[in-house]
Amino acid sequence: MAQEFANALKKSWRRNDGYMEAEDAVVTWCVGHLVTMSYPEAYDPRYKRWSLETLPFLPREFKYQVIDNVSKQFQIVSRLLNRQDVDTIYICTDSGREGEYIYRLVDQMAQVGDKKRRRVWIDSQTEEEILRGIRDAKDWSAYDNLSASAYLRAKEDYLMGINFSRLLTLKYGNTISNYLRTDRTVLSVGRVMTCVLGMAVRREREIRSFVKTPFYRVLGTFLPPGQAEGGQAYAFEAEWRSTEGSRYFGTPFLYKDNGFKEKKHAQELIDFLSEDRPLTAAVAKIEKKKETKNPPLLYNLAEIQNDCSKMFKISPDETLKIAQELYEKKLVTYPRTDARVLSTAVAKEIHKNIGGLKNFGPLGVFAGEVLEAGTYKSIAKTRYVNDKQITDHYAIIPTGQGLSALGRLSPLAHKVFEVIARRFLSIFFPPAVYQKYSLELERMKEHFFAGFRILVDRGYLKVADVSGPKKEAAKEGEASEQFQKNVDNPEFIRMLGTLKKGMVLEIGGFAIKEGETSPPKRYTSGSMILAMENAGQLIEDEELRAQIKGSGIGTSATRAEILKKLVNIKYLALNGKTQAITPTLLGEMIFDVVNASIRQLLNPDLTASWEKGLTYVAEGSITSDEYMEKLERFVAGRTGNVMRLNNQYQLREYFDAAAQYYKK
Repeated sequence: MAQEFANALKKSWRRNDGYMEAEDAVVTWCVGHLVTMSYPEAYDPRYKRWSLETLPFLPREFKYQVIDNVSKQFQIVSRLLNRQDVDTIYICTDSGREGEYIYRLVDQMAQVGDKKRRRVWIDSQTEEEILRGIRDAKDWSAYDNLSASAYLRAKEDYLMGINFSRLLTLKYGNTISNYLRTDRTVLSVGRVMTCVLGMAVRREREIRSFVKTPFYRVLGTFLPPGQAEGGQAYAFEAEWRSTEGSRYFGTPFLYKDNGFKEKKHAQELIDFLSEDRPLTAAVAKIEKKKETKNPPLLYNLAEIQNDCSKMFKISPDETLKIAQELYEKKLVTYPRTDARVLSTAVAKEIHKNIGGLKNFGPLGVFAGEVLEAGTYKSIAKTRYVNDKQITDHYAIIPTGQGLSALGRLSPLAHKVFEVIARRFLSIFFPPAVYQKYSLELERMKEHFFAGFRILVDRGYLKVADVSGPKKEAAKEGEASEQFQKNVDNPEFIRMLGTLKKGMVLEIGGFAIKEGETSPPKRYTSGSMILAMENAGQLIEDEELRAQIKGSGIGTSATRAEILKKLVNIKYLALNGKTQAITPTLLGEMIFDVVNASIRQLLNPDLTASWEKGLTYVAEGSITSDEYMEKLERFVAGRTGNVMRLNNQYQLREYFDAAAQYYKK
């Protein structure tokens, strides 16, 4: 990154150890964090030994130290910041909470005196954006609230992690070790991580306790008049549903309104419907309506992580690495973003991003089409541009630059770039248009329903690479709004156009279709990230997701890392092939311990409310002191509660209940 800044400034640079210097400027860099919070023993050697007597640990002043293995780079940066001939410091760390924190700690440790400090805030690493960032840099004090929330985030994770990990290890570590017959167990507890563990364990237990319910649906095969002879091309199925007037309406035999709990009742219905001849049904209702489907919103980090987990079966951590690489190669904008829209300022210049994609093989034609049609000119008036929905950065989009680097990328990174570019170009295309037919047929006061969906105009789908309309099959066991099929047979579509109310159709026969209710799905690495973004709810509906933005667990920058940590410490298992997440026995035992001691840590709403509090500090609506007071009260209160508990023995029955699923 430092190299990109140096290149953009176009000076004759001399390269030194850990920095570059020109006649009137110096560029240097951090390597991630250079400074960290000190361990408790730095406050007092007695804290080295873990003991209940020394808890809760709530220091008045926090101590910080340089991280050993990067101390050389810290010394270099510190010396440069304090050089007599340096009068202005441009802070160009990542434009986000963590980037702010990295620099503030260095500044604090280096004890930088009275110098001008300006904050560079950029959305991509293109040369023009870097130069704009330097030109428009504000005084660093404009970011004091963001800095305060960064310090608090670290203090919160530190205090909860140290106090609760020590507390629960001292209280329950032996209980777990004795049960598992291991040497010793250290319990790792964290504000976000324990909550995520809770989501995975609860889901696993829901799946275990789920009891499948069989049900039986009745389907009829219908043929338009005169098509009985060899007219299979026109035959279609419709599903029986209990409506008012049906002999089964309101009876206890039904499973929902489109099936029976027992097969015998389904057979009984078929026998009843087959009594009279000829076997015909009348069209009771036919509705025809157009349906449009708009291009989805742009990608933020959680959405691209979810899609890559589904498409390429890679973990959120890998997706973030690739997105970061694409950003560093100037191909896409800043990846650690929660926003799924663009800013008005970017919308004005968007033709540059589109223009660059004309040289990107798979999508060149589409980029050309957008520029020719000029659809980008009105994008600011659409739902894809909204300044109110952007906190730090807008959505992830291609910059239109850096395409020469594509050849050096792995095939997977190439694919991820293409996915981002397709999503981006989609928003400049019209919606996909479907023609929908809803059909209701009647025989002997019993009603059958069918629905058909025809793709009339692909619209944005041609660039979004959704290979044909996805089968949106109704979930087994749910009363499908229509027994709906996507159709593309021109003869069949013509036949649908001829159907009218009152028309009599022949019935080819009836059949019983057996189904069973399905348990909840396991989280995948991608769907877990989405669920974290939505405060523990896995919301499939995109519009709904947009509404509850900003109340998530963790941040776009930290979620993948937290998931990775839970897998590394063996609380969760991640299936590399399917990306499905399951708890381990140890993970379930930790869950039971936390549930019996500090249950609030498992509550996504509570965890999300801490995160929201940090946002309030960043916005300046509450002070650091107010937040800190609430945090210390929480830590001290929960520590006191756990000390008074005496429930180690009762935990055995919970451990036994979980252990039966892990017998070798």
